[in-house]
Amino acid sequence: MNRLELEKTAVEVRKGIVEAVYNAASGHPGGSLSAADCFTYLYFEEMNIDPKNPGMEDRDRFVLSKGHTAPGLYSAMANRGYFPVEELKTLRHIGSRLQGHPCMQDLPGIDMASGSLGQGISAAVGMALSAKLRGKSYRTYTLLGDGEIEEGQVWEASLLAGNRKLDNLCVIVDNNNLQIDGPITAVNPAYPIDDKFRAFNFHVVNVEDGNDFDQLAAAFKEARETKGVPTCIVMKTVKGKGVSYMENQVGWHGKAPNEEQYKQAMEELTKAGEALCQK
Repeated sequence: MNRLELEKTAVEVRKGIVEAVYNAASGHPGGSLSAADCFTYLYFEEMNIDPKNPGMEDRDRFVLSKGHTAPGLYSAMANRGYFPVEELKTLRHIGSRLQGHPCMQDLPGIDMASGSLGQGISAAVGMALSAKLRGKSYRTYTLLGDGEIEEGQVWEASLLAGNRKLDNLCVIVDNNNLQIDGPITAVNPAYPIDDKFRAFNFHVVNVEDGNDFDQLAAAFKEARETKGVPTCIVMKTVKGKGVSYMENQVGWHGKAPNEEQYKQAMEELTKAGEALCQK
């Protein structure tokens, strides 16, 4: 896909996020929206995957370590063809395959059940190590939140990844600077994030605008070309990106829009998509 196609797809992914959280009357739109461009790039450009064969042995693996942003992952997967987009409306409903955190037993294409913060990266490190031990070529990607990396388990996993030289592992930190209790800097900041990962023997790529596809493309290319050490991409993003009243508002970390807010969000995103079609 070219940049314009990716931007159009990201708008649809954002629409799916809003649709899902609104119909669930609960969920986490803020972090899902900040990572929407990353989800789009991974599922439509970066990863070796096949929605028609989600269990393909040599597929690239993805672990959503910050599992509460499942609406973003689900929307990207639905738009990629893993399941009907209409199913996004069943988020968090009883009997739905789309629960509040990803569940690998319910939904084909989910490589690891996740949600307990800090645990996803440990699973991703295990997948990457398994590929090395078995001589497999697939890569493993995992997305963490900047609040999540306050968890000690993140650094235990990173220590192993660096020491085992897992250059088939790409850790992505969604650095939107907000967590449930407020700004990262006011809670328990892990800054400087880049220097910490370097200390754990990671190659680090800083992305100044993680909502920009050209910058994401360059970062993932650098990660693929890095040999001998794992890579961490630290991408600065805007929480709630794409919906004006949600942007940089900590209150939208974990709540659903009401009907009026839903209509406004969908109208804004529809206009954004129409503007892209004029280019």
